[in-house]
Amino acid sequence: MEAVLAHVRSATTMPTYDFVDVVKHEDRCGWQVKSTKAGTPVTWKRAKIPNATSLIKASKKSAAGLQQLGNAIIEFCNAHAHESLSKYDLDEIGYSRLIIHKDGHVTYFERLLCTRESPRLFNPHDFKWKWSHPKHTIKKEQLPALHGTHKPTGEKWWAWHGLGENQLHFSGEAAWWPQPRSHHVVTFKLPTGDEKISFEMFAELLSHLDLPT
Repeated sequence: MEAVLAHVRSATTMPTYDFVDVVKHEDRCGWQVKSTKAGTPVTWKRAKIPNATSLIKASKKSAAGLQQLGNAIIEFCNAHAHESLSKYDLDEIGYSRLIIHKDGHVTYFERLLCTRESPRLFNPHDFKWKWSHPKHTIKKEQLPALHGTHKPTGEKWWAWHGLGENQLHFSGEAAWWPQPRSHHVVTFKLPTGDEKISFEMFAELLSHLDLPT
């Protein structure tokens, strides 16, 4: 996805774990790029929160401590985006998203996420937090995760696995999806097996195109 977007936008892919995956320097614009199945939560990144040990300890003692840990996670996400705005001297960051649906259709859209003037993605006060109950499977016990609920909708938006590998899952990303029948969406059907071509055939086709160098 990053390579395709970079090609179409005449931009550059970033081989890093920064918030932006693709940057067009002359337009001072970057994109966060994601491609998953419709029901798969988006993985933000490994959210290593400063002072995590003390914050986790406090979160298990009081509601205030719980909210403080949640606020730190939200500010981590906001800082992640702001860092890319500053590092790459961007005026705005967009979102490039490919969604694969169960019926074989694909949705693609782009939208603005934040700007230099309005860099904050989330308001910490919009979320409440709680630790999940441990889950037991046949092979092992899964550690509790910190769940963040979006107050305006009552939906779970976040799951932070801070007792393990610090993965941060963002299931509230669907709130960024456009409304049905939006003019800012491209929808198409995945090719069937008979319609697909191998990478070798695709490369062969490209080799015959008169592309600029």
